[in-house]
Amino acid sequence: MLEYIPVLVLVISFLVLLILGVPVAWSIGTASLFTMLVSIPTMPSFTTVAQRIATGLDSFALLAIPFFILSGQLMNRGGIAHRLINFAKTMVGSLPGGLAHINVIAAMFMGAISGSAMAAASAMGGILGPRMEKEGYSKEFGAAVNITSATTGLVIPPSNTLIVYSLASGGASIAALFLAGYLPGILTGLFLMIVAAVWAKKKGFPVGERSKLKDVFKHFIDAIPSLLLLVLVMGGIVGGIFTATEASAVAVLYTLILAFAYKEITWKDLPGILLHSAETTAVVMLLIGTSMSMSWVMSYENIPQDVSNALLSFSDNKVVILLIINMILLFVGVFMDMTPAVLIFTPIFLPVVTKFGMDPVHFGIVMVLNLCIGLCTPPVGSVLFVGVGIAKTTIEKVIKPLLPLFVAMLIALMIVSYWPALSLWLPDVFGY
Repeated sequence: MLEYIPVLVLVISFLVLLILGVPVAWSIGTASLFTMLVSIPTMPSFTTVAQRIATGLDSFALLAIPFFILSGQLMNRGGIAHRLINFAKTMVGSLPGGLAHINVIAAMFMGAISGSAMAAASAMGGILGPRMEKEGYSKEFGAAVNITSATTGLVIPPSNTLIVYSLASGGASIAALFLAGYLPGILTGLFLMIVAAVWAKKKGFPVGERSKLKDVFKHFIDAIPSLLLLVLVMGGIVGGIFTATEASAVAVLYTLILAFAYKEITWKDLPGILLHSAETTAVVMLLIGTSMSMSWVMSYENIPQDVSNALLSFSDNKVVILLIINMILLFVGVFMDMTPAVLIFTPIFLPVVTKFGMDPVHFGIVMVLNLCIGLCTPPVGSVLFVGVGIAKTTIEKVIKPLLPLFVAMLIALMIVSYWPALSLWLPDVFGY
């Protein structure tokens, strides 16, 4: 019984702190410290946790995160979202639930360029939300579509979460993970569009006019500079011209030039943008540091090995084990932010799935896609709160239109989980 005390201290202290409203990063760090205090003396406990937080951030790959956060801020303020929305409108505006489809496609573009679900939800909700309401769509339906579609950018590269997973997995290729995210992300977006079309037709929401060929061409030309960033970032990484970290710096430079060219940002705006990016980076980095300390504490207490043995003793069927892991991650995603969840649970579940021959790149996509659902659910769903706040509605009212979209995301998750080729085809094509 004594051997389970550290585990109980870790779990109970973490849950109690969360219930008391302590920020997630502080809850993780404090729970890690309490667990170490059970095993070793006070001074070494404090020193070890502090050291693990510091060493957890000592990674060249993590430099990509502040750069991608900054590029996302520049895109959000630099007029890029408007051009992507206009381009998406010419493509799908005439379909049933046209504005909802525009939201999904534009969010996929925006997420793919910025790598941030929060930036996509904020930009799409602020621009498309009032337009959808004006044209007869319900406020709650618009918010639900915006919330769920914003998460596709965490699977479609460049994605900060995939960079974090690469770190937690012990060396999964960032380039391979980026390539693996395209098809699952697009599949999820398509399922969301199908649900949006059925819901819109059922509710009798208006259908837009078919765009003329000249308008399609005009808006495509306007969007080309923004879309070129995808080619620049991924082309450079896949072509071996620069690393993901260097690509993030290139993305900042390119978006800054683009924002000035569009005359949407002036030199006076830069201090505010840099400050906001620094604040966001600080929060993310604190989460990463404390999560790395908890991951080390769990390893010290042999928790990953115990969980692995328990799962393997429960069943030797790959389908069953993967289903159980997905269910656990769905539950975890409801209560824990994505970054700490990836850092804490990757060392626990990755050894289990690799014993069944599952590729670490494939599992990374499954894990991130799974945890994306948690961003849309209370009580910790950050994208849910952003989407609801921008739409000026309540979570209770948004839940009903959210449910069928959740089902769409779950179906996409199951397909990605049990069809490895969907994730691994592109990395194989490019030799990763």
